[in-house]
Amino acid sequence: MACTVGGASLDICRRLGYYKFEKLSFVRGKRGIDVPEVKGDFCLVLHTHLPYVLAHGRWPHGMDWINEAAAECYIPLLDMFWRLSDQGIAPKITMGITPILMEQLSDHSFAEEFREYVGMKIKAAEENEKEFRESGQRDMAELAYMWREYYSWIWRKFMEYGRDLVRPFKELQDKGDIEIITSAATHGYLPLLLRDECVRAQIVEGIRCYEEHCGRRPRGIWLPECGYRPGYRWRPPLESIGNEGYYDRKGIEEFLSESGIEYFVIDTHMLKGGEAIGTYLERFEALRRLWKDFEKSYEPLPLDFEKSPYELYLVGASEGKAPVAVFTRDPVTGIQVWSGEHGYPGDGWYLDFHKKHFPGGLRYWRVTSSKSDLADKEIYRPEKVEERISENADHFISLVEGILSENFEAKGERGVLCAPYDSELFGHWWFEGPRWLEKVITGLYRRGIVEPTTCSEHLDRARPKIVISLPEGSWGQGGFHWIWLNEWTYWTWRHIYDAERRMIELADGAGQNDDLLQRILRQCARELLLLESSDWQFLISTWTARDYAELRVDEHYRAFRKLDEMARRRMKGEEISEEEIAFLKLCEDRDRPFKDIDPGLWRSGI
Repeated sequence: MACTVGGASLDICRRLGYYKFEKLSFVRGKRGIDVPEVKGDFCLVLHTHLPYVLAHGRWPHGMDWINEAAAECYIPLLDMFWRLSDQGIAPKITMGITPILMEQLSDHSFAEEFREYVGMKIKAAEENEKEFRESGQRDMAELAYMWREYYSWIWRKFMEYGRDLVRPFKELQDKGDIEIITSAATHGYLPLLLRDECVRAQIVEGIRCYEEHCGRRPRGIWLPECGYRPGYRWRPPLESIGNEGYYDRKGIEEFLSESGIEYFVIDTHMLKGGEAIGTYLERFEALRRLWKDFEKSYEPLPLDFEKSPYELYLVGASEGKAPVAVFTRDPVTGIQVWSGEHGYPGDGWYLDFHKKHFPGGLRYWRVTSSKSDLADKEIYRPEKVEERISENADHFISLVEGILSENFEAKGERGVLCAPYDSELFGHWWFEGPRWLEKVITGLYRRGIVEPTTCSEHLDRARPKIVISLPEGSWGQGGFHWIWLNEWTYWTWRHIYDAERRMIELADGAGQNDDLLQRILRQCARELLLLESSDWQFLISTWTARDYAELRVDEHYRAFRKLDEMARRRMKGEEISEEEIAFLKLCEDRDRPFKDIDPGLWRSGI
């Protein structure tokens, strides 16, 4: 693959990592007598998600989130996957893309917004280059040129993909090179939703959306925030929301089984017990303060030395329903990739995420040290980076091989190492991440001790038989619900619970022959799903975009309530005014995911 980055010099291409790689000279199974015995499977899972931001602001919160992710993460990852595929190397990544993100990436307005965003970045780089050259900062000027070439390349790749980033992922899956899994429709935090009908709607609509975009049914699902709740007699966690009292709830795995989902991913502590260690505490001061209040009552589950994160288990559904398999996050390799302080992204030579040059927001400095103040960050040196990427990739490969080889020796059979991460880590938070990941994949193939594989492929190979029970919980420090349910977010759940009850009443009481009523009900369903997004509580608890998240909760709840009132009046045979129809149209234009959503998903008793 020749370098075609906007006519940039080969040196600039090498700095960015977009240069010709030596094609691997072997095909698995055809390397003669030196092929080592495969000791285990490596399942890398990338969770790709952003809340719905179309028509809800641009900067500092809103569309720029998805623009940044596309330019710094999604397109670089796609390019790397296709480059490997063209060399005959199947990446075998399990790619979770949430339904709400698929809807946004496929929306025509995203392509237009992205064009403006990339153009702005190119212009900023040109202005920075002129500024730096005039002030005699030659090294900074070269980095500005690098950014200009980078964003020019990003735009060309976007055009090559037909301005639709879902399609090239689908094509990779159709080739068998990756697997795409689904999630709940809007990433609602399933364990805390008030009614089973609402859990079911999130899952069923998520699967329907996946089928529309991917042309097949998903086999796996990413549970939002890895949140899980078994079936038991449950009571809402808030007071003063009604007289529900205790009532029986189905376990999350039962909804998955009913929908044909075969597996999901859990955090280590949910299988093994012990202390749940989060990665976000070191990033967000607000979470550290909030955690102090919950830490006093936190007691880790006792360690279970019998269960292994390198083995698949089944979570039993109720009688007559198939159990669902669980993949468990490996704790050893996780910290090496996630942590900005202790892991690879904290390497001093890598591009620093936090320090930016304004206006334009481009980055010209390196990490230097995880403890360095922004003022002490030193200039980024791309020529120093490749060596660090190779060393970090080799270290990671050795860790994976060591863990699975030890497991193989102990059990006499291939185990699995599941490594789940947020996709945005690779390229957005950690600029060099996609290149590191490429070296990991190619390195594993070259050495042949561990086989990269998708989760479904390992599930078919392993055929687990042991059925276990899981505790209620999620990822993160403490492993429970405190990030989403705390003193700062109680009010959001009151809004969600009120809207959920009302939506079920509407679905139960609506007839099927009134087109206008069905329009109103479909928009009620969209507003409820958007209201249920777990992102709002996370942003409130971390204080990263608190005002924006609070505004979004209020907007969707107010829209839902007004539409709910319109629907109830229509069901009584009353007329809907032109002003109200205009409001419905405004909501349909602004909040437009899930075009064919069925309000009947919320009917009780189905």
